[in-house]
Amino acid sequence: MGSDTEHGGGTGAATGGEGGAHRGRRGRGAPRIGRRGMLIGGTAAVLGGAVLARDELARLWWRVPGMAKPRKEGELDHPGAEWTAASRANWRLADRPDDYRIDRVIIHVVQGSYPTALRVFKNPGHGAATHYVVRKDGHVAQMIRELDVAFHAGNRSFNERSIGIEHEGFVDRPQDFTAAMYEGSAGLTAGICARYGLPVDREHVIGHVEVPGTDHTDPGPHWDWDRYLKLVRAAMPSARKAAGKATG
Repeated sequence: MGSDTEHGGGTGAATGGEGGAHRGRRGRGAPRIGRRGMLIGGTAAVLGGAVLARDELARLWWRVPGMAKPRKEGELDHPGAEWTAASRANWRLADRPDDYRIDRVIIHVVQGSYPTALRVFKNPGHGAATHYVVRKDGHVAQMIRELDVAFHAGNRSFNERSIGIEHEGFVDRPQDFTAAMYEGSAGLTAGICARYGLPVDREHVIGHVEVPGTDHTDPGPHWDWDRYLKLVRAAMPSARKAAGKATG
């Protein structure tokens, strides 16, 4: 497993949307400027207005003190996962999907064991980590919040728009992709698709090999996409129900 940065590439496991200011209406055609819009406008004034594009300013509003979403150490996005934090050097603080729209799940294979993945993603010198790691028995570890940008795809735009899932094993060993792993991973992906309204198809659930600008081969020719997507679709009803409870 080679180390990487947010922009880089390699072979094997992980390597290194749109937001906008809220706008309301008051009366007939009169714009109402909310707190978020005032903050963005104030930032523009401080920075000289045209220094930053409007869409970039819109992505900065949550960094103002008091505007970030509440966070708790060890809080999970996937119920039943084990929290084990990746090094802070291997991901970037964000406020997704408000600042970057999530529209992809990216499937990786470690080219090694589950403990290996956890170890290297905790290493600040590695330069990469995924949000999740799935063990052969289907157990899931969450290492980065879905709110945040993990350095896993080797393409900055794809990092910002995706959630990465690493899988224990090797791309040339089909026996590593166990039934329990497929089931556990499919339930995880179904939850992600339900939370962000993603269709379960090969446009929105892709392999690392399909990310532009990288030279990775995972998940490799032995990953059974038809089987996997069928399992994800089967898990969607319960995933949607859980997502509805979480937002209700």
